[in-house]
Amino acid sequence: MDGYESNRRDFLKKLGLIAGATVLSTTGMAQVEELITDKKEKYKLTPEQTKFMKMYEKWLDEFHGMAKFQKKDPDHLDNNKKLVALSEEAKTWQKELIEHMKDENFARYFMIATERVTTVI
Repeated sequence: MDGYESNRRDFLKKLGLIAGATVLSTTGMAQVEELITDKKEKYKLTPEQTKFMKMYEKWLDEFHGMAKFQKKDPDHLDNNKKLVALSEEAKTWQKELIEHMKDENFARYFMIATERVTTVI
């Protein structure tokens, strides 16, 4: 595994751990399974959270496509550069994400939205 792949995986693990820890601390283990099969539309977000999630879901769609492509062709230089750029972009809004994750509704919504990508990674 090269340095890029290691950094990407580390970043995504940290992002997942932050989200997961927040969810577990607010919901408990018994509710995690329910969360996974839940619908994000069920959770009401504030206007700021909604704005963040629109940006995040756009980012997630782009990241998802590139992550899928990387599984097929891990040495594709342009795709790998784009993945690095997306990871760097995510660092710019990580503090905002951490703040939003303090809200149980947001944390549930976020985990549901993110679930589809975690299977690819």
